[in-house]
Amino acid sequence: MPIHPGDRLGPYEIVAPLGEGGMGAVYRARDSRLGREVAIKTIHERHAADPEAQRRFERENRSVAALSHPNIVAIHDVGQDGGIAYAVTELLEGETIRDRLRRGPLPWPRAVEVGQAIAEGLGAAHARGIIHRDLKPANVFLSNDGGIKVLDFGLATGQITPNTGSDREAATLSRQTQPGMLMGTVDYMSPEQARGAATDARSDVFALGCVLYEMVSGAAAFARASVIDTLAAVLKEEPVPLPDTVPPTLARVVARCLEKDPARRFASAREVAAELLALGHGHASARPAAMAVAEEPVDSLAVLPFADLSPEKDQEYFCDGLAEELINALTRIRGLRVASRTSSFQFKGTAVDVRAIGQRLGVRAVLEGSVRKAGERLRVTVQVTDVAKGFNLSSERYDRGLEDVFAIQEDVAQRVVQALEVRLTEGERRVLEQPPTANVRAYDLYLRGRGLFHQLRFETLLQSREMFLAAIDVDPTFALAYAGLADVCAWLYQWRGRRPEHSTEALSASARALELRPDLAEAHTARGLALSFSGDVAGAEREYKTAIDINPRLFEPHYSYARTCLEHGRLEDAARLLERAAELDPADHQSRSLLAMVYDGLGKKEKARSSYQAAVTVATRHLERHPDDVRAVYLTGQCLIRLDERERGLEWIERARQMDPNDGGTLYNIACAYAVAERADEALDTLEQALDRSITNLAWIANDPDWAALRDHPRFRALLDRLR
Repeated sequence: MPIHPGDRLGPYEIVAPLGEGGMGAVYRARDSRLGREVAIKTIHERHAADPEAQRRFERENRSVAALSHPNIVAIHDVGQDGGIAYAVTELLEGETIRDRLRRGPLPWPRAVEVGQAIAEGLGAAHARGIIHRDLKPANVFLSNDGGIKVLDFGLATGQITPNTGSDREAATLSRQTQPGMLMGTVDYMSPEQARGAATDARSDVFALGCVLYEMVSGAAAFARASVIDTLAAVLKEEPVPLPDTVPPTLARVVARCLEKDPARRFASAREVAAELLALGHGHASARPAAMAVAEEPVDSLAVLPFADLSPEKDQEYFCDGLAEELINALTRIRGLRVASRTSSFQFKGTAVDVRAIGQRLGVRAVLEGSVRKAGERLRVTVQVTDVAKGFNLSSERYDRGLEDVFAIQEDVAQRVVQALEVRLTEGERRVLEQPPTANVRAYDLYLRGRGLFHQLRFETLLQSREMFLAAIDVDPTFALAYAGLADVCAWLYQWRGRRPEHSTEALSASARALELRPDLAEAHTARGLALSFSGDVAGAEREYKTAIDINPRLFEPHYSYARTCLEHGRLEDAARLLERAAELDPADHQSRSLLAMVYDGLGKKEKARSSYQAAVTVATRHLERHPDDVRAVYLTGQCLIRLDERERGLEWIERARQMDPNDGGTLYNIACAYAVAERADEALDTLEQALDRSITNLAWIANDPDWAALRDHPRFRALLDRLR
């Protein structure tokens, strides 16, 4: 019977119709018991007389209701009233992808974000044996609050009818699973569905490929003039190549999803999610699904490391430092999105075309340059390229004395802002005009110190400390040098012997940095790290939050704050911060592997697996450029073990041991890998070796999820007692 506003279905009062499709109708309703608004879906009258259809409708809704995932619409209730079967879901405000596509294709970074969210939702359903079979743009909802929800799991029940045009998505096929029966919507069904063969999770992967294709191209991959022609295209034809503006990496993901042979597709939606996550170019693919993201393009830039054209080829640290300082300054401009240091620096020394780099990083423009330093003279060339249009937005050459390096930095930053037509606040303008120090020699020493600190090895940490001290000796008012000194001393204290003088130095240096520059996010981050390692967790949190308030796009306070939370067993807080850190620096493998470990500790196995896969992908790419990075090697080994590739993971762990057999940090992480691989004796032997080499971070080791299985082992407890 027809349903009208004011009618009741059980305890739910119908408020207004929301939409109608081939399966049924959806209404806004009010739950009289809880006083909340919900959505109610009913099946069409033509199915109401079929008891089996109603039983199947209710049974399938109950199975989906058992799922709890942020990318699957939540089902609150099912029932029958007056012969009408209904399902009650959360009420969503926004639009479907189908509605959104009426305004044209999505920007590819947004499509990556949406695709990853869909894949995460599908993966959760597949893990419980639930196959969607009717994934399409009309069944994915983009909420006004930024959420992305997959709708209508397992609800396709109608028989195929020859529809075209806007009615095509009403052409859904039978939901029954026996061979010979067709299932799905013609434009998005897999070849095996088109043949009426048995389906599995890979059929949903094919449909996901169709949705991804349509989001970035604006056209359905296989849509033809009639249903029969569309089915023939699904079985035998390839879609038109995606536009050139779509990155090749994304095009490859879509192509693999759309393989005709299921065996050649991704084996699971989780794999697709991991690939899309690894595509994170400072865009949505690394963002939590619930985070609102503007679809309209924003002014965005990547700053590549400058090429060293000096006669002696000994200015790499200076070239890298110049680019890093430009990144740090430009990041503080809220109207400008700047790719992270790790993301931009992955192209160092490569021959990749600048336009391809821009597309891979998802930015509007790329800044590249070179430095030639001879004695006290500098020649700096800078070029800003519009990656979409391929022409220069700005091109300058500076022939100056070394003492003019700060004026060059300021001028370059100002020209970038002008070229991208970004409007500055007065505070942002002051940031660009304020040099880090007035002394070029101090700046040179600081850049050397930062370059050494990034390596995070014991010997390089000691060398980094000496460089920062020398910079401070030259310029006692250099706040960034004090912040750098605080960082390195905090790491030395917590991980390399807990020498009281290092803690004292970290606290005093960070305090001095804040005294000199209370507006400097890096100073607050350094202070937070020093306070955390000295035991003042509440004080550390205040400093981290202040740093994030000053510069919400800075990776370091999010990552350091997350590690502090993890050290004190606050896994939910650590996960939230690491998600944001991974978003801010998509090319950083450490935040991804740590996030996966935290998900594991929270029991979020599906998210953990996806993050482990993404961490392996990102770290492998990193190692192609930096094969001597032992940290990337052992973290990859740990992730592989967690992904049930134990033997392969242990091979990576052995490789790390051979690369750096005496470093305490390396040994500690090797011990963690053995613990995860359930090789208790080797794990505890190696942990003891790490402690013998001054690894002393009791709080971290006591709460490290890698040691969960050995937490109560007498020998592990004895080693913790030794640390105490």
